[in-house]
Amino acid sequence: MKILAISGGSPNGNNDAMAREALMGAKEEGAEIEFIHLLDLDMKPCTGCVACVNSMMRGGAGDCPIKDDMNWLDEKIMQADGLLFVSPVFEKGMPAVTHLVQDRIFGPAHDPGPVFIASKIAEKTGGTGPDMRKMKPKVISFISIGGSDWTTRMAADMSLLAMSRAYKVIDNEVFNWSKGIIMNDESVAKCRQVGVNLAKAAAMGAENAKYLGDPGVCPECNSRNFHVKDDPKDTICTACGLVGELKLVDGKMFFEIPEDSFVHSHFRMSGKMEHMDDMKRVETELNEFKKMPEYNERKAKYKAFISPTKPQ
Repeated sequence: MKILAISGGSPNGNNDAMAREALMGAKEEGAEIEFIHLLDLDMKPCTGCVACVNSMMRGGAGDCPIKDDMNWLDEKIMQADGLLFVSPVFEKGMPAVTHLVQDRIFGPAHDPGPVFIASKIAEKTGGTGPDMRKMKPKVISFISIGGSDWTTRMAADMSLLAMSRAYKVIDNEVFNWSKGIIMNDESVAKCRQVGVNLAKAAAMGAENAKYLGDPGVCPECNSRNFHVKDDPKDTICTACGLVGELKLVDGKMFFEIPEDSFVHSHFRMSGKMEHMDDMKRVETELNEFKKMPEYNERKAKYKAFISPTKPQ
């Protein structure tokens, strides 16, 4: 089994240190280990060109047209059995460098839903099709390190990395007030245990592994973050997307989800296929708009109204 730790912090800072601490634990369990520091890589942001999806829906591989180190990182991820992301906390949630990775190689071209459909299209068209290693179940864990208590979005943000690729989360640890985490023996021990747990989970396989972190409030994904509407029965979990009702039961918060609603979870293949149906409907509508003269007239109006200012 191979465990890959990916750090998004400053060089040789707290994130690198705790990533290495977790890898020490994984190595003790017999895992092959590898460490990547994201700021060492040349990575450009996603432009939203949807070339990857367009390629896949024609039977192609879905490769990104941007040429940088992201393909190299993607290959490293596909070679690993277990992943650990260690990230600093900026403004309560995921920092830009980790979000960049999410947008580029944890997006639709790596989601099992589009990948599955693209593979079927490729069978009919004779195209190359997507790399089917993207469908392989994996285990993943997260360590987030914040300098204050401004960390309330971090666990939910990081879990989206698991959601898009349908990976099994083992641990999702968030450390507050932890600028000096390397001197906190309890926190250091927790980080090492994350590595131990991840290696054990990789050995037994994602299908058999269990979540070991904070039980959270959502019974589907263990999230504590919700989009609350006026109607309490219309509350949405920001991670798995399930709709339910937040209730106070015996002094504890409980998120009640109708039993027949779990199939809609963004973490499950059934929910992903449902999402693909929704996207097909939206894209079909957009293609019909593009055929209308009024659509192109409106686009031309906005383009002509003002040009973007650029540095000299």
